[in-house]
Amino acid sequence: MKKITLLLCGFLALPVFAQKEKTVEGEFVYHVPETQSLADAKKHTLNMAKFNALASEFGTIISQTNLTHIQNSNSQTVTQFNSFGSSDVKGEWIETIGKVEYKVKYEDESLIVSCKVKGKAREIETSQIDFQAKVLRNGTDDRNEDDRFAVGDNFFLSFKTPIKGFVAIYLVEESKSVQCLLPYQKQQDGIYQVEANYRYVFFSQKDAQNQEKVDEMFFPEGSLTNYQVYVIFSPNQFFKAVDSASNKVLSDRKTIYPRELSFNDFHKWLAKCRRRDKEMCLQKILLTVGE
Repeated sequence: MKKITLLLCGFLALPVFAQKEKTVEGEFVYHVPETQSLADAKKHTLNMAKFNALASEFGTIISQTNLTHIQNSNSQTVTQFNSFGSSDVKGEWIETIGKVEYKVKYEDESLIVSCKVKGKAREIETSQIDFQAKVLRNGTDDRNEDDRFAVGDNFFLSFKTPIKGFVAIYLVEESKSVQCLLPYQKQQDGIYQVEANYRYVFFSQKDAQNQEKVDEMFFPEGSLTNYQVYVIFSPNQFFKAVDSASNKVLSDRKTIYPRELSFNDFHKWLAKCRRRDKEMCLQKILLTVGE
């Protein structure tokens, strides 16, 4: 079985009535902790600027969860109460317009990053489908979930959805190429269909469905960077984006790279899909790959 290293792929949704898009703008100023890199700080600042833009236009949903933990120790009962609050915007970011504006400065020996962003967004009128996706390192059980990989580690992804539909998985290195992980390279139809209430483990031959030829994944040498895994799901059929075979070759000649496309082409394709399919859902998972 040949192994594959990095991945990215796209799909095209069937036409449905799209919600009205609006142009939104947001900004955020971030006082960066000493332990955080500038690259990670800029990512956080951009995400918060987008959040503010969506919240300003569409509003937010405030929720709170209360948890009670009871523990017996040395014949004594200890009760702990915890409250977790969250704020979700009622809008969805479709695509960024123009160039994101960053400003980086030092003030009293502290790093401050500010960001302004403009983009197209739409109001979320229906509930998002609550699928589960977990990145797994060197094992196929959910207890192997991890976001830090070393060179040579095996990459798996577990997936479960409450309704049947279609899924695609990409590996994205920001501002560079995007690699298609699912559908697998041997598939010719450009789609991957999943059933409801079934736990899939992708990139594992022993968990393969119907004798399919699985692409096994690992991170090769030279992959010392941050990646984002894009897990895209819709109850409506959609097809992967146009991509090309990679011209990268490792010394063992047995390891192949996933098909790929440019960062810009991928995001144009994804924006088009999400305009046409209001039920399409996206989950991003950040990975750090190091020695």
